[in-house]
Amino acid sequence: MEANKWLKTPKGYVTIAMAAYLIIASVGAKTIMGIINSLVAVMVCIAVDRLYCKLKNRKSSRDATVITGLIISLVLSVTTPWYMVAGTAVIAILSKHILVYKKKPIFNPAAFGLFLSVFIFHTGQSWWGAFGDLSWWMISLLLIGGYIVTERVNKYPQVLSFLGTFFVLLFLMGCFDIGGAADALRPPFINAALFFCFFMLTDPPTSPAKYSKQVVFGVLSAISGIITYGLFGGLTYLFVGLFVGNIYSYYQKRSSSKGAGLRNQVKPVQGL
Repeated sequence: MEANKWLKTPKGYVTIAMAAYLIIASVGAKTIMGIINSLVAVMVCIAVDRLYCKLKNRKSSRDATVITGLIISLVLSVTTPWYMVAGTAVIAILSKHILVYKKKPIFNPAAFGLFLSVFIFHTGQSWWGAFGDLSWWMISLLLIGGYIVTERVNKYPQVLSFLGTFFVLLFLMGCFDIGGAADALRPPFINAALFFCFFMLTDPPTSPAKYSKQVVFGVLSAISGIITYGLFGGLTYLFVGLFVGNIYSYYQKRSSSKGAGLRNQVKPVQGL
């Protein structure tokens, strides 16, 4: 019964999707190095999470920790040395526990670890788990998995606003030959964008719940990401866009919390 309940949760769906993508991409790439890296990433994530939670007397979130490790392994190149994979996992989990607001992470942990790993370890990020090196029709697997996850976490406004803004801006930049935007509309860039949108942008703890705020979150993430791509290129532009959205979500939560606090302090005057 417990297993059946878990399978129906958003985290259950994401974990199954990540595991399936890992196996399919490994078969397509004809290497087990991605699986080995995933084992390293997941084990290090679990170890660091449990150790930190034990030291701080906090409750560990095993499912979220496993998902973080799987995402890291699916984004990093299969040729990434194990110690770089482990270092990326350590950064991701520490950010989850240190950069927090009301015990919730401010930034998506996997994105934070992957972003810093570029500068610290000079890691290669191929997004191989998004099937960028396989046949074009494999994108359908991303869309199917992404649809299910987006439905479970109730993030359609966020996903659609991001993808709509993202592709329109890239198309316009491509028309004017700005920043090599035309390349971003082809595999593996488009695969990376879809994987990122469905499985990282939709992270519930680091994004808003209200529909109107989801739309703003998606648009901000897309615009800031595209600006970063136009200026610097590379694949970190997706993470930069997400961080802008994460910061927006953080300030929205703070504003809501302060507003609720002020309302609680104002008491009606009796007799009026």
